[in-house]
Parts: sequence; C-alpha cells; structure tokens
Amino acid sequence: MPVRYVLQRLGSFVLIVWAAATINFAVPRLANVDPVREQMLQAVAVGGASSQSMDDVVKSYEKRFGLDQPLWRQYVRYLWAMIRFDFGVSITRFPTGVNNMIVGALPWTMVLVTVSTLMAFAIGSLFGALLAWPRAPKFIHFLAPPLLTLSAIPYYLLGLTLIYFLAFRWRAFPLGGGYDIGTEPGWSVDFIRQAVRHSILPALSIILASIGFWALGMRAMMVTVQGEDYVTLAEAKGLTPRRIFLRYALRNAILPQTTALALALGQVASGAVLVEVVFGYPGVGNLLYQSIRTFDYTVIYGLTFLVIVAIGVATLLLDLLLPRLDPRITYHRR
Repeated sequence: MPVRYVLQRLGSFVLIVWAAATINFAVPRLANVDPVREQMLQAVAVGGASSQSMDDVVKSYEKRFGLDQPLWRQYVRYLWAMIRFDFGVSITRFPTGVNNMIVGALPWTMVLVTVSTLMAFAIGSLFGALLAWPRAPKFIHFLAPPLLTLSAIPYYLLGLTLIYFLAFRWRAFPLGGGYDIGTEPGWSVDFIRQAVRHSILPALSIILASIGFWALGMRAMMVTVQGEDYVTLAEAKGLTPRRIFLRYALRNAILPQTTALALALGQVASGAVLVEVVFGYPGVGNLLYQSIRTFDYTVIYGLTFLVIVAIGVATLLLDLLLPRLDPRITYHRR
C-alpha cells in the first residue's frame, strides 16, 4: 500500500475527529442552559441548599469548571483536554472523575453490544445466504417472515415486549439492571452468573432486531454473486454444492458485510442507548442518557469524543485492511 495513501488517510482521520469534536463542543451550548445553576435549583427544590447562597455557590462552581471564561478559551482548554483524554470531573456527580465513570460503564457496553453484534452478524449473514441459495433447506423460507418482521421493530420496543413476557409474566429473567440488588461487583463466579443472566434480554432484543438487517444485505449480495462467471465455472467443473456455497458464493458475498460489520463495531462505544435505558443496564448508553438529562457537559464531552474516535479508528482500519481482505481492491495508480 502506498505510504502517501496511508498519510492521506491519517490526515483525514485527524481532520474528521477535530471537526466532530468541535461540533461536540458547540451542540450542548445550543441549549442555553447553565448546568451548575440547574443542579443548584434542584438542590434548593429538595431542601438540600439555601436559595440565598445559591448565586455564590454557582459562581464558585463555574470558576472551578471554567464556565466563567470566554468561549474561545473554553474551546482551547476543551481541545487540549480531549487530546490528552482528560475529561475532567462530572458536574452533577462532583468530584467523581469522568474517566472513572466511563471506565466503570464501558466494559458492560463493550461485552453486551460486541457479543450481540457479532452473533447477529453471524446468524443474519448465514440466514441471508441460505435464503438466496437454491439448494437451501425448505424450512429456511418459513423463518424469513417472522425474522424480517422483527427487524422492523426498534430495539427498545422489542425490549419492552421481552420484559413484559419473559420477565414480568413468566419471571424467567430479571426485570433490569446489570446484577442483583445488594451484590458487590467483582470477579466471583456468582457475580459473573448474575451479569450473564441480566444481559440475556438486552442482548436478545439487539440480536432479534438486527438479524433481518444482516440477512437482507447478505441475500442481495448472494443473488449477485450467483450470476458471476466463477460460480458458473465451479458448477461446470462438478464441485459439490457445499463447496460452491462456502468457498465461491459465501466467501465473496460476505466482503460488503464485513465493511458494515467494521462500522457497526466502531459504534460499540456508544452502546445501545435506548436498550440500556429500558433495561436499566449500567452501560455507556445509560450513562450518556443520564448525562444529557442533567446537562452534564463534561460527561457528554467524554462519551461523545470516545465514540468519535472509535468510529474514526474503525473506518481508518477498514480502509487500510480492505486490500488485504479483497485482492481486487488496490490503491495503486494505474
């Protein structure tokens, strides 16, 4: 691969991350809400603070978080902090560090969304390939309508349905959370068992809602591949249907799916926000939702910047690895 192309892609990556980070800085301020004053008003409402001293406390906290400085100075400080991945402390949970909050929530999301996405990709791609294959078992076509119907249902609505039937009515799974109430998180066998049990319903809602998406894309590619000359040649040579399906059709049709998978995995850091909110799952999506509700700028900055970098890195790696995955792709000038 040309060094010039690699440098161009790295330059594009840096430019995209900077532009997205700038938008990330500007968007929360469009709400024209003072997060410190909002927190103090809530404290006064529940009797946790005095309204006379509120202005002094607000000024003190604004100075602590740099919100009293000019906007350009806040922007420069923000960029320098983002470069160092120093997201500061939470406004609503002061003095808890944003980095500590993200580190505590990220493993839950990484495991849940990564495993769910990979399972949905594997099942959906194989299912879509079999839908387009003429020699596929007949029962595959009977499974298509319900699975494709589920793909039209949003994650959170499917999650609410699963909660009602499997958790509320049949009590087969917990109603929500990441583990049982009163349990201390750790690496014990009992805690891991609880975490797995609590993650089944959120993962199931993501998988069922995603299988149809992967299946439709794979089916379209399989239909295209079956008309290629190399598949016709393989059939003329008398190769077994199984080998033609796996080595010639599926192997070539899955390349565009791999591209979509890389982009989907790049968004793992953002989590399945509404799914985590519905199930009360202690992941990044739920943390982002709570931060938006309370106008916690520092947490919003940290989480969205993390998502920006994750998607940018996934796209960059995809650009660099595509020629390795498909020899037909080349960046050399002809």
